[in-house]
Amino acid sequence: MREIWRTPAGRGFVLLAIMSAAFGFASNAQSSIVTNYLDEVLHLSGPQFGYWTAIRELGGFILIFLTAIFYRVSLQKLTAGALVVLALSQGLFTVANGFWTVLPWTLMGSLGLHMVVQTQISLGMSLTTENKSGAVLGRVAAMGQIGTFVALLIIFLLFQFELVSYRTTFMVLAAVALLGAIAILPFPHLQDGQLRKVAPKREPLVFRRDYRHYYWLVFLDGARQQVFFSFGLWVLVNNFGLGVAHISLVMIAVTFGCMITVSRLGRLIDRYGERRFLSVVNLAYIVALAGYALAPNVVLACFFYFLYAIIAPLSYIGASTYLRKIAAPADLAPSLSMGLTMQHVAAIVVPVMAGFVLNFVGYQVPFFGACGVAIITFFVTLRLDPDKQRCAARVAADAGIPKEAAIITDQVAAVRGLD
Repeated sequence: MREIWRTPAGRGFVLLAIMSAAFGFASNAQSSIVTNYLDEVLHLSGPQFGYWTAIRELGGFILIFLTAIFYRVSLQKLTAGALVVLALSQGLFTVANGFWTVLPWTLMGSLGLHMVVQTQISLGMSLTTENKSGAVLGRVAAMGQIGTFVALLIIFLLFQFELVSYRTTFMVLAAVALLGAIAILPFPHLQDGQLRKVAPKREPLVFRRDYRHYYWLVFLDGARQQVFFSFGLWVLVNNFGLGVAHISLVMIAVTFGCMITVSRLGRLIDRYGERRFLSVVNLAYIVALAGYALAPNVVLACFFYFLYAIIAPLSYIGASTYLRKIAAPADLAPSLSMGLTMQHVAAIVVPVMAGFVLNFVGYQVPFFGACGVAIITFFVTLRLDPDKQRCAARVAADAGIPKEAAIITDQVAAVRGLD
């Protein structure tokens, strides 16, 4: 540990790992109890729960505008501030007494949570060069899963034996989120693992044709993920009759599986490249989704749920490492924010459409629809070629060409409609 701490990149990884574990603990522990809290304490009706879910996803949708406003703030301070906002929202959950009084804190927490998701990726990629980004992001994700695993175990035991109240739990989670904010503040200013005296510059808002494949990847990823994670557990409960204890065990098993596999799988991105890796991942999505739709018993349903959930984080990691290889350094963070916003366009629309469809057909249909999305994504991944798809500004930066010349080159490329 001492040897790791001596280097700026090693010190940054330790601080980011602590933050990720604290963030995983605070955010996922809240997710595991908030539905019961809304039902048992605030007594939200079914339609109100649907409206609350839409508000919860709104934070990711408007993230791009917040990123543009705070683009001059360093990623370390932005992450710490987002965690403070998350902590405040969790603490203020305890004063809510109904639907309208919980909505402001829900939106506040959503803004903090989605900001951390984006900055966490950017900070992780600053620790190393692009050819090792997958491995590092996998390790960072594993630390988040460790925090989640510990949180789920503690929540399961505390609520199984009725040792704490919801309000006490929210206050503890707020304290853990604040711990994460404190941990990330000393994170050094890095680029490609090398120390910099000042924070790397970022653009306020980026939407470029050069990054269109990345946009397609994250939009389709959001559509597919929302079908599964909006209705996956519902199928286990409604169709296969699993109770709270069994659902908790499924989630603990999934988290443990992610904890021990995501780091290893992340290395495969660096070894085989995004095109080959994401192609295989999307084929696995097709198998898992079709298997889940057709599972004749609860054992197979749980198996396919586990399979999908284990590989679910990999598509976003792969899309992020692809973006890093083609984007100008100043475009990276705002482009990741744009990607999360696009994901949440799907996150808001897809569950509503799928829920409407379920009024007329079996639950299998939305999952087959998600299979179709995975098939489309598979063909998008076949078009990935980072070496040839770098934007002109990135090519210029790699060649040491001045920024002004790179801007002119970009403008000429845009006029000509070049890739």
